[in-house]
Amino acid sequence: MQGEMNFVIEGGKKLSGEVEVSRSKNGAVALLAASLLNRGVTTLEHVPKIEEVNRLIEVLRSLGVSVEWKDSNVVITPPAHISLDTIDIVAATKTRSILMFIGSLVHLFKDFDLPQSGGCTLGLRSARPHLMALEKFGVVIETKSESYRITHSKLVPAEVILYESSDTATINALLAAARISGTSVIKYASANYQVQEVCGYLRMLGVGIDGIGSTTLTIHGIDDIDTNISYSVAEDPTDAMFFISAAAVTGSSITIIGAPIEFLEVELLILEKMGLHFSLTNHRTSENSITKIVDISLESSELTAFSEKIHARPYPGLNIDNLPFFAVIATQAKGTTLIHDWVYEKRAIYYTELDRLGARTSLHDPHRISIEGPTKLKAAEVVCPPALRPATIILVGMLAAKGRSTLRNVYSINRGYEDIVNRLQQLGASIEAA
Repeated sequence: MQGEMNFVIEGGKKLSGEVEVSRSKNGAVALLAASLLNRGVTTLEHVPKIEEVNRLIEVLRSLGVSVEWKDSNVVITPPAHISLDTIDIVAATKTRSILMFIGSLVHLFKDFDLPQSGGCTLGLRSARPHLMALEKFGVVIETKSESYRITHSKLVPAEVILYESSDTATINALLAAARISGTSVIKYASANYQVQEVCGYLRMLGVGIDGIGSTTLTIHGIDDIDTNISYSVAEDPTDAMFFISAAAVTGSSITIIGAPIEFLEVELLILEKMGLHFSLTNHRTSENSITKIVDISLESSELTAFSEKIHARPYPGLNIDNLPFFAVIATQAKGTTLIHDWVYEKRAIYYTELDRLGARTSLHDPHRISIEGPTKLKAAEVVCPPALRPATIILVGMLAAKGRSTLRNVYSINRGYEDIVNRLQQLGASIEAA
């Protein structure tokens, strides 16, 4: 695993040029979990080389699965028998994505233990939506201090009602239903991009799925899957949002190539109302034949605070992973912006780290924060927050802050963003990894 890495930024410079959107972190990790359903060879194309992916590959290899990189593709060949006795506990506990292994592994084992998940430090993130969804299929999950105990005697098709429209809980239910003969229904499902990715992959494996992109998914499961297939990971909306925010905060004109527009439309609407000028061109579809992508050309713009509070909602609302970027954008918008991060207990608190760069924030409670702008950001040395999106907004702020800044221990950024230093350098940013 990667040791400590720091970013050194000479901020206050305008960005220019083009940047291609990286492939989806959340899509890639979900597809790695889904690959365990297939007794054939799965080739995932355009997989982002990020730490979250590396951790799950380490877990797969520890189970006896052959995983090989071929350029940006990952070739996954399952063994005749998977063993959980040798699971890489350290790698598994560093990512919450390990939870999605449950939906696949219940088809291979009637009882097993899985390490408790880690990932971003964002307060209590309950696994209960997963437990309540999977129990409908006959799965019993017992939560222990450091692991989950998963058992079942027989898997049965079911109608599942999700009390929380969770991306990963929806995916776990999909994976469970995929290899249960018969028809299962998931109601109040997430329709987010990573869920659509998994649906596209399962369809290629021969699983019937109706309602992709809606909140009701009907799955026609098959009891055995043995197919050699290739599937392309789609573009990442949060990667696109990083560069949108970088352009907005530095007052730069750049073009973002291949942005998944259906998962950015609300964000762009809010930014348009804040005064951001942009145009959308070259409408097309990604290689998975599901995800619609465009090129976004952004212009240097004077911003004003959004007149309403900015808050996330399940798709098709503003994406919860894109919400933090509005905190750093608000530092350059005239007026007061109120951000309501209602999902996570701690994340809004991390937004106050922008104060180290000269931002003016007022934390009302663990979920709500007001940000006054515009502010001339200043260089600083900051230890990276232990959560992906709050860490990236500090990086964005440093790009705009005139002078030399240091962002320490950037593992949380490398969990989700591929080759970020080189891509920023190509836009003219002065940034080095040290």
